[in-house]
Amino acid sequence: MSVTAFLTDATLCIGCKACEVACKEWNEVPADGMVWSGLSYDHTQSLGASTWRHVMFLEQPQPAGPQVADTNDPFRWVFLSDVCKHCGNAGCLEACPTGSIVRTEFGSVFVQKDICNGCGYCVVTCPFGVIDRRPDDGRAFKCTFCYDRQKVGLMPACAKACPTQSIQFGEIGELQERAKNRVHELRERGYADARLYDPQETSVGGVHAFFVIQGEPENYNLPPAPEAPASYLKAAWTSALVSAAIVFAIICLAFAL
Repeated sequence: MSVTAFLTDATLCIGCKACEVACKEWNEVPADGMVWSGLSYDHTQSLGASTWRHVMFLEQPQPAGPQVADTNDPFRWVFLSDVCKHCGNAGCLEACPTGSIVRTEFGSVFVQKDICNGCGYCVVTCPFGVIDRRPDDGRAFKCTFCYDRQKVGLMPACAKACPTQSIQFGEIGELQERAKNRVHELRERGYADARLYDPQETSVGGVHAFFVIQGEPENYNLPPAPEAPASYLKAAWTSALVSAAIVFAIICLAFAL
């Protein structure tokens, strides 16, 4: 089995939300409530237990450059379909006490809903704020990478439904190379702020869902340097042991005197 990934290109997304609908229909994900948020045209607002694909609607300041067609418009529309990153070192997987969260043969991170006990440890250890618990159920849910479809040779529903190929699915190495070429192409065309979001040099150990974006990652709720909480355990235990040793030395000194 090859290790697979998502490449999501914000420069090709038209905000149609076909990916959101396809994800919900295939995985039987409950409705989000369709509440008018007032945040542009974004009614789902963020990823969550009932939002496994989230199309962002962003209005950004128009950068100067030859690609600007209408200089009288100070803003530009940017859309991006966000999804679980399926981290190489997944904080949710490391924190799960029941073995509910596992790594699949495709490299994705999968939550077995029949084993989840709703403890919520995975929620607080996700550096991207992706996984969450459903209020009426208590169990944690997130993108499954359409594991059931992949097992029978089909691509995930969101990538299948995307009409512009903004969401691309395939072998991870091939997609990473394609993403780099796309960024180079965009910059050659004058989009100086085009970049690839693929955090490799962090404790998350790389991701299986990376993005071609314009502007800073923070604008898309993407942390510039995400860290898996377990990476701090060594320092925490070291501090605890040093503190315990100091206390023990003080007690011994007190008895000696």
